[in-house]
Amino acid sequence: MTLATLSEVLQPALRDGRAIAGFVCLGWEDARAYTHAAQAMGVPVILQAGPSCREHTPLPVLGAMFRSLAASVDVPVVAHLDHGYEADDCRAAIDAGFTSVMFDGSQLPLADNIAQTRAIAEIAHAAGVSCEGEIGFVGYAAGVESRGTDPEEAARFATETGVDAMAISVGNVHLQTNAGAGLDEDAIAAIQAVTTVPLVIHGGSGVPHAQRARLARNTSIAKFNIGTEVRQVFGQALRAVVAADPSRFDRVQILREVEAPIQAAAEAVLRSLRG
Repeated sequence: MTLATLSEVLQPALRDGRAIAGFVCLGWEDARAYTHAAQAMGVPVILQAGPSCREHTPLPVLGAMFRSLAASVDVPVVAHLDHGYEADDCRAAIDAGFTSVMFDGSQLPLADNIAQTRAIAEIAHAAGVSCEGEIGFVGYAAGVESRGTDPEEAARFATETGVDAMAISVGNVHLQTNAGAGLDEDAIAAIQAVTTVPLVIHGGSGVPHAQRARLARNTSIAKFNIGTEVRQVFGQALRAVVAADPSRFDRVQILREVEAPIQAAAEAVLRSLRG
């Protein structure tokens, strides 16, 4: 069993000048491909269950799936709840065997975000589980604007919540289908100057690979969340497999053939985070 907590993989990454990929999972096939990619590359991986994944598959099933995948490889695997908006989300994930939870209070007033995140961190730590929080707000490519992270608020958030990782907003956005202009490195420097907590970039698919590598090597960013980039590969591969033989109907046969392209894409992501 190579199941690990978020803190157990991020602290060595921070020390060694690299970052860990938090892959956003939607089902068995992509989660297995990400795990096999990590095994092939010899690096840890974070399997993440976000809100859309949880709407489709119950948390106890996801917890068992992630734990099964962790048992099948030699590299550390983190079972992570992504964007838990309610305390009950985080408690349910802990009960389901997740080793890390993210409480997302980024839309709350600062004092409420701190108070609620601190409460979740205390629950998580009591259960031997890591906790990630978010300060500032990471928006979405389709219309919801970001609110950049203020360094003074970040310092207070890190100190008062006791989180093991802190997601920040520095030009990153969710669901970006092409690499953009990149992150604001001056903003990152200002934030890391006031805290020692490992930093997290949500919306990592929008960050050019070269900048990922540089930031992993030279900053406190120790985790990049990657979803859209690899989900696009899944969609392309699935369409190609179905089109190649329209008479096929066996879902297992079809989905088996999409795993290799997903794994290859995941390995490219992992290379970019070696620093």
